[in-house]
Amino acid sequence: MSFSSSSSSPCVTTTLLILILMTTTTPTSNGTMAVSATTKAANGTVSHHHGQMSVDYYAKSCPQVEKLISSIASQQFKDVPFVAPATIRLFFHDCFVQGCDASILISTKPGSDELAEKDALDNKEFPVEAFDGVDKAKALLESKCPGVVSCADILAISARDYVNLTGGPYYEVKKGRWDGKKSKASEVFSNLPRANSTMDELVKLFNSKGLTIEDLVVLSGAHTIGYTHCKYITNRIYDFKGTKKPQPNIDPRLLKALTMYCPKIGGNEDIVVPFDVTTPYKFDHVYYSNLEGNLGILESDQALFLDPRTKAQVQTMAKDKQTFFQAFVIAMEKMGTIHVKRGWKHGEKRVHCSLHM
Repeated sequence: MSFSSSSSSPCVTTTLLILILMTTTTPTSNGTMAVSATTKAANGTVSHHHGQMSVDYYAKSCPQVEKLISSIASQQFKDVPFVAPATIRLFFHDCFVQGCDASILISTKPGSDELAEKDALDNKEFPVEAFDGVDKAKALLESKCPGVVSCADILAISARDYVNLTGGPYYEVKKGRWDGKKSKASEVFSNLPRANSTMDELVKLFNSKGLTIEDLVVLSGAHTIGYTHCKYITNRIYDFKGTKKPQPNIDPRLLKALTMYCPKIGGNEDIVVPFDVTTPYKFDHVYYSNLEGNLGILESDQALFLDPRTKAQVQTMAKDKQTFFQAFVIAMEKMGTIHVKRGWKHGEKRVHCSLHM
């Protein structure tokens, strides 16, 4: 799964894709597309304690932690909006490899034969702004509360802020994560889903992280925003499972648009397409409505609707935004506690998020 590393091309590609789809989309009585969502946001409610983690973990040591991080996120979002999906994805990639410990932020040591997670192939397309946002927040916190707030907590809070800034729910984030001491690129590939992962492969991977098939469906909803590169969909639209034909169920309008922007050979590797071709800039539940209409971009996305184990849940999420928001808050909290490090024996508190202590 991949978001864009480009700051300009997404807008052009997205606009044209939407125009192509709108030419044959039936409008509702108020002129919006039939699968459009309302814009009302919801506040998520979560329990306040998970082991030694808590929402008020920094209440005495750094009471302004959330306000300070949010100030950076808000400015970053104004300057480069694509930092939102990139940071949410950064948090996902961090938690699935070694746990939620900011190990994805570590830079490879100069001259080292072993690459850090950040330099793994699956992480090379992250825009630098996603890392910069965390670094800026860390620098601000170090000036106010030196040596207190972990990079892992900064990433978790930043991801929440970007969910909210794009129209999604605001929820309280449990804190108390320490930063990880290890970061190995070699551990990335086997711990992340692929664009063409089968449902069995996805379920097995999520189960290995303590997440259920229901969590899989809900967390995939983060694809309501963000972009993917053409290389992750070319097989699906030109040679699905070796047939030399597109995947049969793709909506014809979408297929036409995708083949226009993602040629079989000789295409621009920097071209990206939105995961949600209907409301690409809004964090809502329309991603699921798209799956019902065979408008999923990745094979692994569309599989959620095609598989009988998850189809009903996709339909439930598609019907009501608040249902999705409430489920997403719970799933994000659950994901945010994967293999959390605690104490100096297992973790560290970095001064700079890209450098081990």
